[in-house]
This record gives sequence, C-alpha cells and structure tokens, in this order.
Amino acid sequence: MATELEWGRRYLMVDPEHFRVDYAINPFMDTSDQPDPARTRGEWEQIRTAIEDAGADAAVLSQLADAPDMVYAMNLGLVVGDRAVLSHMRYPERRMETAAAARWFGASGLALTTIGSGGVGAHFEAGDAFPWRGDLVVGYGPRTEELALKHLANELGITVRGFRITHPGMYHMDLSFCPLDDRRAMVCPAAYDADSAGALLDLVPEPLVLSEDEALTFCANSIVVGRTVVMPACPDRVRGQLVEWGFDVVVVEVGEFLKGGGAIRCLTNPIDIELGRDLAPRAAGQVLLA
Repeated sequence: MATELEWGRRYLMVDPEHFRVDYAINPFMDTSDQPDPARTRGEWEQIRTAIEDAGADAAVLSQLADAPDMVYAMNLGLVVGDRAVLSHMRYPERRMETAAAARWFGASGLALTTIGSGGVGAHFEAGDAFPWRGDLVVGYGPRTEELALKHLANELGITVRGFRITHPGMYHMDLSFCPLDDRRAMVCPAAYDADSAGALLDLVPEPLVLSEDEALTFCANSIVVGRTVVMPACPDRVRGQLVEWGFDVVVVEVGEFLKGGGAIRCLTNPIDIELGRDLAPRAAGQVLLA
C-alpha cells in the first residue's frame, strides 16, 4: 500500500516581474524568443492557484531586477528542517540569486549553509535533489558536481544517493525524476548513464518509466500535493497510469516559462522537508554512487 508524500505542502515561489531570456545556459533558451509579460503573469498565477486548490501553500519572494532566471525558485536552495542549504550555481549568470534567497531563508528563521568552502568548493543546484524513501536522491553532472554530494551528506548527516546525468536537455534531475508517493516515481532512464539509469529504476518499487520524448514534454517537472499532480504537460500514456494509480492530474500551461528551460517543479521550491520524517539521520553522512 503506497503512502502519500508528507512533504510538498509548502512552497516558495518567486514573483516573475523580471523574467526574461538574457542569455542561453540550456538548450531551450533563445534570446530572440522573449516571454510575453502578460502571459507569463497569467501562467504563474495559475500555478499558484493550482497549488492552493490542491491544499498547499506558496510563499512569494520578490525577484531581483538583474536576475531573470530567479523565477526558477527550485534552484535557490534545499530546505531541510530548520536549515537551508544554499545553491552554488554552475553558471555565474545566476549566482546573484543566492544572496536574495539567503535573506529570505534567514528572515524565516533558517540556519544557512553553503556547499563547499566559502561557496566555491563544489557547484550544487537544488533542482537536482529530492528526498526519497529516507535518503536524498541527487543528480550530478551538468549542474551539480559529484563533490557536492559528499558535502550534502556531511552537512545534513544523511545518506545521499548519486545518479549521473548525461542528457543535455535534462540537465537537472527534476526534468527526469518525480516522486509520486513512497513507492512510485516518474523516471526517464535516457537522462542518465547506463549504471545510474539501472540503479534509479531499481530504487523505485513501481516506476512510471518515461521515454525520452515523454520526458522532453517536461511532464516530470511536476509537483505532487497528496494525490494531486500539478503538471506542465501530460502525455496520454502517462495520464492513464497516473489515473490508474488514483492520482488527480491538473495540467497548467507554462509555455512562457519553457522559453527559459523550466516548468512547474522549477518554479516551486518545497520548504517543508523534515529530517527524521523525510530524510533518515545518520551519525555520519554517507554517499552511494550508482
């Protein structure tokens, strides 16, 4: 019998006032194809409404005028209990976001941690990290460095399971992996090297295996609130399996945000993950690589 995820009832979002495409740091970004501000605002509001309708809450952080990608709140940091592990972005274009996130996390009463010595020891982007069955599942390669996994394990006192991402279009794990409950998750093996793909499928008792084409609709870049899956797209086969498992599927149009290479998971950061409930504490941190 599957049990609902206990985290994912509280989110942080970033107001999209200054969202635009100023540079290209992923295959979906094109500076000649700018998002429409009115449509952007409408899509963002629909996501927030869908979250609230599903029974969750979303706090809102103002966007820095010179940080157009800051709207992708998932990558600002990983909140676990009373701590926020700040991201150290791979690309310098996004690094100014961290200071604004640190102020918000700090004002919320969270202790702040930065991966690596002085924030330069290893790149870590929180869109690569998920609590799953007591451990932290982390994708590494395009954005998060392997060294960051050791820092995460030691800083938080948990087991970190690492999976190497190799697909250029699925550069964060939240584009190819989406936990649904304590037994099920969407997984796209094409995002990983062969060993990691096999190990990730073995880790999930009942995987919903996505083809590369299905995953590139951004369907895994979804959030789950109880039995509701809020999705940017849902191919028919994927919808059929989710409905069979008893999930309610809510699809929200995010075409403007896809111009920056992110969808619903990228735009929302869960801030209710708990050590001892969602992540099992260890006397010493441990890293397991596929």
